[in-house]
Amino acid sequence: MDLKYVQRIEKQFLLYAYWIGLGILSSVGLGTGLHTFLLYLGPHIASVTLAAYECNSVNFPEPPYPDQIICPDEEGTEGTISLWSIISKVRIEACMWGIGTAIGELPPYFMARAARLSGAEPDDEEYQEFEEMLEHAESAQDFASRAKLAVQKLVQKVGFFGILACASIPNPLFDLAGITCGHFLVPFWTFFGATLIGKAIIKMHIQKIFVIITFSKHIVEQMVAFIGAVPGIGPSLQKPFQEYLEAQRQKLHHKSEMGTPQGENWLSWMFEKLVVVMVCYFILSIINSMAQSYAKRIQQRLNSEEKTK
Repeated sequence: MDLKYVQRIEKQFLLYAYWIGLGILSSVGLGTGLHTFLLYLGPHIASVTLAAYECNSVNFPEPPYPDQIICPDEEGTEGTISLWSIISKVRIEACMWGIGTAIGELPPYFMARAARLSGAEPDDEEYQEFEEMLEHAESAQDFASRAKLAVQKLVQKVGFFGILACASIPNPLFDLAGITCGHFLVPFWTFFGATLIGKAIIKMHIQKIFVIITFSKHIVEQMVAFIGAVPGIGPSLQKPFQEYLEAQRQKLHHKSEMGTPQGENWLSWMFEKLVVVMVCYFILSIINSMAQSYAKRIQQRLNSEEKTK
């Protein structure tokens, strides 16, 4: 087998694993997920969108794409870029990320299913809240409790299509859908199939279209113009964005050697620090959640020992 072919397959596999891993991180967080769509996939789609409108093409040279985007030598004519062409260009990355988010929803399902089958009470706050919610369903007054009950009833009564509806929209309560399905012993493929279709296909296309439209050429130009129209501070805020966009255009046309404007440094520095802060927060939240669970188990053990004395 040709070595280049093997290397290409290996590169594709690593790329798929990368996006699936980011998707899993977005769903699994032991209390808080790492918002990898905002940090990684969203910016990637935005970069492809801006480049597509600037180059009038999505046939970016590979390599360096997807690590770096530069315009092809033969650029298309203006107006040839369509929404569908950009959607097609980022479909693989987006779908892999969506598959990862669906996989990340499995732990609550398996935990609740195992607890129901074994009769044991798992050491999980969300599952305990779910059981308390079922016990006090009639007396729920606040909006959050009613929303959780609505999700639980939708999934329980409608089944596959209820899960599909919950998975197809940005839904912070979807963990509850997984717990509900596990608790009521919904078949695995019913839950995972609906979750996979909802997250990797329907929801992913909604998010892609939103980002592509938001970062289309005329919308970006209008946003920059709107920033400049802010009284007093508008022009000073507008300048770094204009310089950043100009720097990106130069890079796309192989003109990065002309120098990097100060605005790009400032915006890039801000985004890099934001990513670092969010990743650190994600790690700390996991450590904190594990510490709380450990302390809770110790306390329960001490309480049980005191009762037996």
